[in-house]
Amino acid sequence: MSSGLKKGIYFSEYYTFSLICSSFEDDDQPQIGKKGYSRVVYCNDPDNPEALQLNYSTNYVSTTKYTPANFIPKSLFEQFRRVANIYFLVVACVSFTPLAPYQAGSVVLPLVLVIGVSMAKEAVEDLRRRKQDREANNREVQVYREDRTFKKTAWKNLRVGDLVMVEKDEFFPADLLLLSSSHGDGICYVETMNLDGETNLKVKQCLEATKAVRDEFWKFKAIVKCEDPNENLYSFIGRLYYDGRQYPLSPQHILLRDSKLRNTEYIYGVVIFSDHDTKVMQNTIDPPSKRSKVERKMDNIVYFLFSVLVLISSVGSVFFGVQTKNDTSGGRYKRWYLRPDSTTVFFDPKRASLATVFQFLTGLMLYGYLIPISLYVSIEVVKILQIIFINHDRDMYHEETHKLACARTSNLNEDLGQVGTILSDKTGTLTCNSMEFLKCSIAGTAYGRGMTEVEKDITRRQKAGTPEFEALFDIEEHTGNIMNSIKGFNFRDERIMEGKWIKEIRADIIEKFLCVLAICHTAIPVSGGISYEAESPDEAAFVIAAREFGFEFYERTQTTIKLHELDRKTGEKVDRAYKLLHVLEFSSSRKRMSVIVKNEQNQLLLFSKGADSVMFERLSKDGQIFAVETKDHISKYAAAGLRTLVIAYRELGEEEYRIWEEEFLKAKTSLSGVHDELVYAAVDKIERDLILLGATAVEDKLQKGVPQCIEKLSQAGVKIWVLTGDKMETAVNIGYACNLLREGMRQIVITLDKPEVIAIEKGGDKEAIAKASLESVRKQILEGKSQVTSSRQSGVSSAFIIDGKSLTFALTGNLESLFMELAIDCASVICCRSSPIQKAIVTRFVKRATGKTTLAIGDGANDVGMLQEADIGVGISGVEGMQAAMASDFAIAQFRFLERLLLVHGHWCYRRIAMMICYFFYKEIVFGLTLFWFEAHASFSGQPAYNDWYMSVYNVFFTSLPVIAFGIFEQDVSASLCLKHPMLYQEGLKNMLFSWTSILGWMFNGVISSVIIFFLITSSVLHQAFRRDGKVAGYEVLGVTLYTSIVWTVNCQMALVINYFTWIQHLFIWGSIIYWYIFLVSYGLFPPTISTTAYQVFVEACALSPLYWLTTFCVVIFALVPYFSFKAFQFRFFPIYHNKIQIERLER
Repeated sequence: MSSGLKKGIYFSEYYTFSLICSSFEDDDQPQIGKKGYSRVVYCNDPDNPEALQLNYSTNYVSTTKYTPANFIPKSLFEQFRRVANIYFLVVACVSFTPLAPYQAGSVVLPLVLVIGVSMAKEAVEDLRRRKQDREANNREVQVYREDRTFKKTAWKNLRVGDLVMVEKDEFFPADLLLLSSSHGDGICYVETMNLDGETNLKVKQCLEATKAVRDEFWKFKAIVKCEDPNENLYSFIGRLYYDGRQYPLSPQHILLRDSKLRNTEYIYGVVIFSDHDTKVMQNTIDPPSKRSKVERKMDNIVYFLFSVLVLISSVGSVFFGVQTKNDTSGGRYKRWYLRPDSTTVFFDPKRASLATVFQFLTGLMLYGYLIPISLYVSIEVVKILQIIFINHDRDMYHEETHKLACARTSNLNEDLGQVGTILSDKTGTLTCNSMEFLKCSIAGTAYGRGMTEVEKDITRRQKAGTPEFEALFDIEEHTGNIMNSIKGFNFRDERIMEGKWIKEIRADIIEKFLCVLAICHTAIPVSGGISYEAESPDEAAFVIAAREFGFEFYERTQTTIKLHELDRKTGEKVDRAYKLLHVLEFSSSRKRMSVIVKNEQNQLLLFSKGADSVMFERLSKDGQIFAVETKDHISKYAAAGLRTLVIAYRELGEEEYRIWEEEFLKAKTSLSGVHDELVYAAVDKIERDLILLGATAVEDKLQKGVPQCIEKLSQAGVKIWVLTGDKMETAVNIGYACNLLREGMRQIVITLDKPEVIAIEKGGDKEAIAKASLESVRKQILEGKSQVTSSRQSGVSSAFIIDGKSLTFALTGNLESLFMELAIDCASVICCRSSPIQKAIVTRFVKRATGKTTLAIGDGANDVGMLQEADIGVGISGVEGMQAAMASDFAIAQFRFLERLLLVHGHWCYRRIAMMICYFFYKEIVFGLTLFWFEAHASFSGQPAYNDWYMSVYNVFFTSLPVIAFGIFEQDVSASLCLKHPMLYQEGLKNMLFSWTSILGWMFNGVISSVIIFFLITSSVLHQAFRRDGKVAGYEVLGVTLYTSIVWTVNCQMALVINYFTWIQHLFIWGSIIYWYIFLVSYGLFPPTISTTAYQVFVEACALSPLYWLTTFCVVIFALVPYFSFKAFQFRFFPIYHNKIQIERLER
């Protein structure tokens, strides 16, 4: 639509409710100037000395976690919140004392490396947030400057008091006071999807005193005194002091940051709140800290291993103390070669107790390799790379919106494989939130032959497989594809399409019906009626439908609405103009909308549309001719999952209208405290004695693939709850359409629409109503539990359906446990008429009651509480804005992608992380316990079996890369098989790979391997000639042989675990082994003062000895036999889910 046309429209003269606000000067605002209401803004005068003293910040916004000044201390604090890191820090500090069994550098360097990598990861993530901030801060807006021109300025440079110009489809850079707009009456349309998720446009209007501020801006100077910054989006208290007068301000005058200007060419405004003072930033809270269940359990494993560490240190120190004390007996020295008569306090037989304590501390450091220092950083690296694969999965790419999946956190990857319950919103999540005009009822006749997803499902269940169904379905698909080319219109019925409605018996009623659709709205035509800008998708669908039926709305001016109409009598297109007198717009409390117009025959007409609950009671006695049929059609439409509105009209007499308008205008200009009540009462009088024309039915279609996705997730053992604000009938039928409810399920319905409760409600006694409602819900829950029990015995699954009123009482303390017991026992749950707070509360109760991982999925701002309360929040980046997606842990474009996210990526991530952690502890136990066995062999002297640097680089160089590659690339089965066999998901749901049985099994494997490695090597190497010259193996040779066998064993163990080999895994596994030999040779070349026991040990001793190579080979084979035997036995006789699939593939 042209700018000139918009300038000529003065909607404020017609809007009745959206623009209700106090506009009189004596409005009482006693809070101004007191605590909480002390903000002062100098409009268009930010350089005023008094304004400068207020020291308001600029509009620079930062959402980063760190700053250059606090990065090091704050990130170090984050790293040392982990108990393992604290332990290694203490060990590093103590390593500088004589108690340390190794050099300090060999401990400090790995710790610095691990902490440094983790801090670098934090820095990279924060830099990404800083980049997003930079993009927002560098957006441009036009600001009025001292040279009396508007200049483009970055958002970050805005100051409180600046006068700005915002143009159509731009976001507001700060919270602004609306001064004027391109509309002559100072109104503008605002889209608030980013704030509240609502797609309908909001109407804002400036003060009468400022709407003329369009030029000579240098003359405009004013002061605003208002409330201090706060998070309430829907309230604002302030006063404008301008031109010697004062005017009260309300939320109607404020434009909030991150909302968008729509249907308005431009507005002028003054910055009231900037940067973090804006209401949207005040509402920005740090998301709750979420840790995966695997990570929380990992902490318990660390505590367990620390207890083992303390235990073996205690055992070793006690044995050491006893032997040290016994070194002197009757004045004689048993171990005289140790010179106990000339030793330090650490080995003094006379102070054996003190030596025991010191030895205990030495043991804590020496056996500390039981605690994996590199585990946390390895998992972080793996998780980051996992989410890169998730983010680039082309099978989760939505072509229409050009959006891929987006993992917003790496903390919860493995939880995706353990989801027990999904709590889903309906509108925009299961459905498209894109309305299509599908059916209508006019003059008691139902029109529209299209089938909704619900109807298709009902037909499929009743006539599946029959020839008539297949034919019907093919026709529906073909015609549906043709009609879908018109967005918002999916209607087909040859009786009234293409102008054939003029031949219908009640063509006069059809004409009025279509006229109401074309006129009763606030839409604005764009490009001459080709498309429309409407306040809601429903409204746009009605205008488009009217156009397709021959009533094309093509122009709106200040006083008229113009249509290209199909004339009923001539069958020709004619242009008609309707004088627009009043718009009584829709509100949630009114549930209806009306317009008053005068046609070319000077008839005064009131056109109205609204919910059946309020419209039927407003019909005149003579206007209910088709009421019975229309109600029946509405019921059928609701059962088909359609959203309905009743269409009605009435003719007004000149005198009747004059009297009403006087009363109405008097109410609108009233200055009394009951201003709103007077306006509503006046409007209520005119919207009566209506004549019923019919009803509309629009469909919010199911998203593609939703039924199949839900069916697969149900087969995987995941329970699905739908929390929706829809009516029970609509929710139930949508449940059938999306396979949440299935044929043969027993439905347990809890509702307060019971005769006994309704009778008490009519009495009005709130206490009695609450008591009766509570008792009714209790009784129905107990009956439901007995029904579930009997159904389970007969092998029938149950579905639990409850309405919002009943849910309020079910969530009270007395009934909470009963409600959850019933809901958990059912296969599917639908909560109807649920408020956002109820969604969050239900999510919290489910999480607490089941003890399993919960996943919430939604697309609107009203779903944010539910998403943040759940263990995992998944946001749909749909048409309701991005607030849900921004508040989520994972964002996807369509509900159907949840199937792949959980069954493929969730399963893989769970398996990878669980096996990775178990393997980590296995290899640490193998290494750490060989130290313990050597200590026992050496009288617990504190002498380590290995060179200091061997121990330091064990986790860094020789065993870390294979396990990281496993965590990134491992696949027990392919993605297609994960989707084909959803029962595979049970491995994560039942936590089969990370149960204490599995964890202890891996630890036991580590113990067995350490015993085999140590005792076979000591038996083979120490008691015979090791070299050709007859020399036996010394301490340094024993250490190298032990270490070599461990490196081979743990890397070959990884090769046995892997199901899916890539060249990278081969490179890392065999490369780590080869690198050990390279390191051994290279390190041995350093002088003995540096390499100590490693000096030339491989080149001169080990490499030349056949015994070294033979022992290594045999020990590795024997160490791997227990695990190999166990897995072969399990695979053959007790296969788990992925084994069964592997067996099935092998047998083909």
